[in-house]
Amino acid sequence: MALKGNLRDFTITQLLNLINLARKTGTLIVEGPNDIAWVAFREGKLAHSRMGKEDDSLAAILFRSKKLAQPQYRLIKSRAGNISDKELGLMLINANYISQNDIIASLQTEFVEVLNRLFTWVEGIFHFEDNILPPDGKIILRIGLENIIIEGSRRLREWEQLQDEIPSLEMALKFTDRPGTNLRNVNLSVEEWRVVSYINPKNTIKQIAHTTKMNDLEIRRIVYGLLQAGLVELIRPEGAPPTIGRIGLPATSKEEQKSLVNRIITRIRSL
Repeated sequence: MALKGNLRDFTITQLLNLINLARKTGTLIVEGPNDIAWVAFREGKLAHSRMGKEDDSLAAILFRSKKLAQPQYRLIKSRAGNISDKELGLMLINANYISQNDIIASLQTEFVEVLNRLFTWVEGIFHFEDNILPPDGKIILRIGLENIIIEGSRRLREWEQLQDEIPSLEMALKFTDRPGTNLRNVNLSVEEWRVVSYINPKNTIKQIAHTTKMNDLEIRRIVYGLLQAGLVELIRPEGAPPTIGRIGLPATSKEEQKSLVNRIITRIRSL
């Protein structure tokens, strides 16, 4: 059965339900406006997934999940870069670097997160390649789709709510003029502080997301929290919107910029 179409007509939730119920084996390729994902299934269960140009090697996944320290990761990439994931996994287990459970848990988290990110894609095309699986050297898992679909549906509802609250990422942010508000007394996460450091009437939310490497859902969550806390407000960006890319720190005035930078540095040091 040929399975292809547009995400506007057939959602990720519907695709996963069909793959699950039909116990499909193969790879789903989803091409969005800015990225592409490959998600492999075996008999209706998630087997493997990767996103765009992200390094999907076992060493990279273990490093991202903090199971390997940076020196270990660099050593593996330089000396064992040509061996397969299965061979590397056995080597690490036999050398007591890491356990089999750690490897499986890291891969499962990575694979599921790729799939979770697809739930917020509302534009793109997809097609399913029957009986196509990753190369033999890759580690294949068997992860049930039921819980993923439930969590993805929850994320989709959250996404829709955040879209209502923040309909456009082309808006900018400014700090509210509230007497007595001191950022040093606000308990923000590291990710929230990263966003705060780029708040400027000239920087759109989309630019901030691009610079901090956050997807639309992540940036909307943080901006919504800052809005609810009364720390920022939405405004139209000043001047013509610049090209999406690397952006600078707020530059409303030298005094304000210096004060904000000092507060950010103090806060980060206290984390």
